[in-house]
Amino acid sequence: MANILVIDDNLDICQLLKRFLSKKGHEVDTTLTGPEGIDLIKNKNYDLVLCDFKLRKMEGREILQQVKTISPETKVAIITGYADVRIAVEVMKKGAFDYVVKPLIPDEILSLIDRAIKEPSKVIQSDTTKASTQINSARKSGTNPEYIWGKDKASAQLLNEVSLVSPTNFSVIIYGESGSGKENIARTIHEMSERKGKPFVAIDCGALTKELAGSELWGHEKGGFTGAVSAKPGQFEVADGGSIFLDEISNLSYETQVGLLRLVQEKKLRRIGAIKDKEIDVRIIVASNEDLREAVKKGKFREDLYYRFNEFTINVPPLRKRGADIMEFANHFLGLANEELNKNVSGFSGEVINLFNTYDWPGNLREMRNVIRRSLLLTDKGEIKLSCIPQEIVHSSKFTFADDESKPEISNKFDLEDTQTVQKEKTNEPINLKDIAANAEAEVIKKVLEETHYNKTKAAQQLGIDRKTLFNKLKQHNIQS
Repeated sequence: MANILVIDDNLDICQLLKRFLSKKGHEVDTTLTGPEGIDLIKNKNYDLVLCDFKLRKMEGREILQQVKTISPETKVAIITGYADVRIAVEVMKKGAFDYVVKPLIPDEILSLIDRAIKEPSKVIQSDTTKASTQINSARKSGTNPEYIWGKDKASAQLLNEVSLVSPTNFSVIIYGESGSGKENIARTIHEMSERKGKPFVAIDCGALTKELAGSELWGHEKGGFTGAVSAKPGQFEVADGGSIFLDEISNLSYETQVGLLRLVQEKKLRRIGAIKDKEIDVRIIVASNEDLREAVKKGKFREDLYYRFNEFTINVPPLRKRGADIMEFANHFLGLANEELNKNVSGFSGEVINLFNTYDWPGNLREMRNVIRRSLLLTDKGEIKLSCIPQEIVHSSKFTFADDESKPEISNKFDLEDTQTVQKEKTNEPINLKDIAANAEAEVIKKVLEETHYNKTKAAQQLGIDRKTLFNKLKQHNIQS
């Protein structure tokens, strides 16, 4: 539960937010003016202030400044219209936690509140203690409460490299397999630098099409191209003063690489359709699961851009090479999943521990977390048993069973095996793992839908997928809702 203050001169918005958030278990106060809101903050501790930028007696930026003076730990989110995104960028630089754009969407508000509760407050520290505090914090859990560093030798070396480069302004290339935590490393570098408290923006370059990359990265002016009905700042402009993380950098088109080289060299950008350049100050951290030197040789990546980025290189080891940390991560993800699903599962059976330590984990930390969340759904109490682990992992692992009695059995609770599969086992014919996995997935979806009373938004959140993916899976498995 969070203590929330809503400051908006629209009475309907105040009443709507109070009614909605109160039903979600939060304590909500509302006021129509900035001065009244400041008086409330002086007399009560709030976790989050939702403040409209355009108020009659006091603008949002002034309220933000006063809140940071009165209660530095209180987070402030600015409510703004679409046309005022440039204002939101400005207040983000001045210390706002985030901003939301009208019309307000319930799921976005809940996500904002959830992040505000989980993310630690940024309290100003003295110069003599700042560096040691940042490093100690990173050693415990990184800057992301959902990420831990581990105790393995490879983890210690990784943290030492991060601690070394963070205080500098070097550009950094992070190499690592998909799911190995490259974005968490980049975020840690940002939080352990002098840019802490400024924006950190992460972009998946693989999701940027050639046509939209320029608009997304540099921004555009109204009428800059067909369909540009209003001005929009690019992600580099949003990150001004802070850091930007470009994941899978080798996927950028040649034209986009040319524009990026100009930005890196001149520290200026020009929105699409603009006639003037804008100076920016952004630290660039890039990541790739492909060796950029090889990409240069193949002509996929510009050599001059590579050397601009290659001021410092970090290699993130895959999970399978962090042997001493495998169960460290597993227990950490189990704790997060217990909290998320409101369960109290104590740990893993000996067979599961053996399996985890011998499995290759091609999806690394991301795969491990999803496996544990899914297994926890199938576990009511005690320990996670082998029967709850996805069977495609059990059968693809190097893990071996001591005798026939220890072989995994599919849980009868969900009746995942049909008669044909059982017959194939008895005749020693190959088992169709795809069918088993599909049946298991369908049963888990049905169970979550029942638990959420067929609220598809909640079900998608609990399953860790978006609504569109959920609808596709309902159609795929012919699940009637």
